[in-house]
Amino acid sequence: MSSNYVARSQEFTFNDAENNFAINFAGMKFCQKSLDEMAAKGLFAKAIKGIKDIEAGAIKNPDENRKVTHFSDRVEYAQSQLFKDVEAFVEDVRSGKITSSTGKKFEAVVVNGIGGSALGPQLMQFAINGPYYNELSADKRGGYLKIYFLDNTDPAGVVDVAAVMDCETTLHLCISKSGGTQETKNNLTALENIYKAKGLDFSKHAVAITMLNSNLDKYAKSNGYLRVFEMAESIGGRTSETSIVGHVPAALCGIDFADFLKGACAMDKLTRREDIMSNPAMMLASMWYIAGEGKGNRNMVIVPYSDRLVLLSRYLQQLVMESLGKEFDLEGNAVYQGLNVFGNKGGTDAHAFIQQLNDGRDDFFATFIEIMSDACKFQIADGINMGDYLHGFLEGLSLALRNKGRQVITIKVPSINTYTLGMLIALYERAVAIYAEFININAFHQPGVQAYKLAAKGVLELRAKVLAAVEAEKAFEMTAAQLADKIGMSDSAVEIANLLDKEVFNSGIITRSFDTAKNQWVYKK
Repeated sequence: MSSNYVARSQEFTFNDAENNFAINFAGMKFCQKSLDEMAAKGLFAKAIKGIKDIEAGAIKNPDENRKVTHFSDRVEYAQSQLFKDVEAFVEDVRSGKITSSTGKKFEAVVVNGIGGSALGPQLMQFAINGPYYNELSADKRGGYLKIYFLDNTDPAGVVDVAAVMDCETTLHLCISKSGGTQETKNNLTALENIYKAKGLDFSKHAVAITMLNSNLDKYAKSNGYLRVFEMAESIGGRTSETSIVGHVPAALCGIDFADFLKGACAMDKLTRREDIMSNPAMMLASMWYIAGEGKGNRNMVIVPYSDRLVLLSRYLQQLVMESLGKEFDLEGNAVYQGLNVFGNKGGTDAHAFIQQLNDGRDDFFATFIEIMSDACKFQIADGINMGDYLHGFLEGLSLALRNKGRQVITIKVPSINTYTLGMLIALYERAVAIYAEFININAFHQPGVQAYKLAAKGVLELRAKVLAAVEAEKAFEMTAAQLADKIGMSDSAVEIANLLDKEVFNSGIITRSFDTAKNQWVYKK
């Protein structure tokens, strides 16, 4: 370890002694002058004002004319009536006071949501209860429910869940802020059909989290769902884990959500500080800005040295990339901003992608997250435990990367629990909001997501035209290009071929044979 790194570590390490939380920024290529230049540009002042505006209730999502309240709402949520209502509902489920349509006690919950409605609860479940929680007996789970997730519109997901769930003892939690998320609606319809086929009343197994007066809210209430919990319009999906979206699935599995909120609020206090060096989120966002030259020119590699945090990089992909990946700034200028996020877990990463980080392109900065307390002392050799090896791998990789001139941030937390997970999530939420102020973009909308949804709708409309054209033919036998010409959509021949290919494997009506001379499939019915 060089004396320069020692000195820089003393100068550029943030320490929260009260919570044994630390971030070392010394492995990044910056100096005090770099921070001074950002200050001279007014970036820190802009970020401080922007964060204050968010918490004061300003419209910080101008495209949707919405406030952004995930920071401020969680301060009061643990004392709210809504929090108490959730806890009471969960206790009634756990104790058997609330039962299924057939009077049986609920044993499992299926969470049906996508994006932030699933990623946060999945991270929480994996980090706190571990990967094998569902294998525990009901006694070892304390009477709390097993948990499964549907987070896509892949039929295989429903098939897989259906294979393990007992319909009579399964609760279904449908989460959709708008109530119109198509993937979630599709899963809901599939589940309803499964219950209908078994002669069971799905509504007596169903709970919803959604905005007041959304389509889901109206549907759930009109169908007599067990409960409908309201989600605030001002909280986005990717920043919803400290809200009711995270609370209900966590509580159903016995997770202390109040403690999670305490950790998040503790980090919020630290990240409200106006002194840059004592504000960990301001420093973290500054590292992103300096490393990527304010344009996202470096990838963010997230490497938690913890099996239970393996989903953290996936969670941060959505939080960071959906928030910061924007074409236009707040003035409407094309800026094409964003930060790529990828990761794995240490030391698995050393057998995955670290070879490239060490010897390949210098286009990234790595963030290592170390959990200081070992779960157990498994002795491997005299005086050496398994956790000592994991620490050695982290330190060795950090040193190897720094010796190659690669950039590294190290975060230390004392253990994995609800409190420290709350701190981590709150840290990155605030860093994203600050970085958005630096680069002058709206971090709280997602126009690109809406664009793909509209494109998908167009594909489904094209499918209807294609199938109608096939049906109209008495003896259909054509290539996709020929069909495209016939219906006046020559430019869509590739998309039409893709639709026909899908029908071949699913409809049982259309078949195909390969014409080697034309190098094309010929479709028949």
